[in-house]
Amino acid sequence: MTTMDEHVEMSGAPNLLALENQVCFALAVASRSVLSLYRPVLDPLGLTHPQYLVMLALWEQDPRSVKDLGLALQLEPATLSPLLKRLEAAGLVRRERSSVDERVLDITLTQAGRQLRARAEAIPATIVSELGMSSDELDDLRSTLHAVIAAATRRN
Repeated sequence: MTTMDEHVEMSGAPNLLALENQVCFALAVASRSVLSLYRPVLDPLGLTHPQYLVMLALWEQDPRSVKDLGLALQLEPATLSPLLKRLEAAGLVRRERSSVDERVLDITLTQAGRQLRARAEAIPATIVSELGMSSDELDDLRSTLHAVIAAATRRN
């Protein structure tokens, strides 16, 4: 046990290795915490959070190629493919070869997938309410996260 603040070294300088000082730790805990709020909201729709993200992308643009979906969601094909198979098995999407280029696999919403959108419209407000943060705070957070993503992506 120590009597000094674990976030600060004896010299008064910040403890660079303190868990609470790590951006990666804060992002990981925030992500898990926020995603846990989605589970009870998405369960009645029969969706996991990654499936919900796919559906959001398809509700924005339908049909979409697998490649385009992967770019929009920043997911590798190996991660996206099982998600699409489960959504197809649930009757929410169809996977079919493009009529323009048979090398391209298009993902199209089914009628059930389009109808699910109406039920999903309440999700954002529910999550905002659960978080108890103002719209301005969430807008600022989203902007900061986009800046972090851009900075990290530039480095890759």
